[in-house]
Amino acid sequence: MHLDVLDLRNFYYRTRLGRAAQKAIRDQTLAMWPPRSGETVAGFGFAVPLLRPYLPQARRVVGLMPGPQGVMPWPAGMPNVSVLCEETLWPLPTDCVDRLVLMHGLETSENPSAVLDEAGRVLGPAGRLLVIVPNRAGLWSRGDSTPFGFGRPYSAGQLEAQLKRHGFTPERTDSALYMPPQGGRFWMRTAEFWERHARHIMPWRAGGVIMVEASRQARAPTRGGLGAVVRAPLKVLEGAARPVAEPGPARAPG
Repeated sequence: MHLDVLDLRNFYYRTRLGRAAQKAIRDQTLAMWPPRSGETVAGFGFAVPLLRPYLPQARRVVGLMPGPQGVMPWPAGMPNVSVLCEETLWPLPTDCVDRLVLMHGLETSENPSAVLDEAGRVLGPAGRLLVIVPNRAGLWSRGDSTPFGFGRPYSAGQLEAQLKRHGFTPERTDSALYMPPQGGRFWMRTAEFWERHARHIMPWRAGGVIMVEASRQARAPTRGGLGAVVRAPLKVLEGAARPVAEPGPARAPG
């Protein structure tokens, strides 16, 4: 079940913990995907907190927000680029997206397989997908005080296997949100320390979210009708006798 867009907005933009979580995930996203000019960047679910750095250089940025969640105008103070859409029917042409981020879109969906199929449809042949989901082994998925405590948390192996089943090749797996999900002053003052150093002293499984970057597998060319070429014809009938024409009626001698 999707969270309400107002709850997501309030967490990420109006709480200290939400702003710290936004920065931690966004910094890791930028480390994986530095902004490049001329690209089409899209986010599904509630991925807009991660997309602002791409606005100046991207050819187009789109925030896709599913109907059960609701939509809000974004970005603030600029022309709106967010759109309300069906969860499995996005208003984008096929093969048009260079970078696609899924956050709060897969683990809360009632039909995650269809979401990944739609992601594969809109992603270009050389495009990349970044899926961000709650880590089932992390602290952030163990309570309902943050958006990461809702929906189905994943392990890295589960997410990678699901991506493979839907035509994606996992390229890189990482994590973020190493700080505890606490909004106290001490934790907020030390949030950057946790994100910068904890990944080196703790296993990546301790992060609050798993981030898997994937590419789309090449689609095999298809040719319908008589387009197929038979390179090695079957020889199962080679031993069969050839039919012999029956002789015609005998002619009387003249």
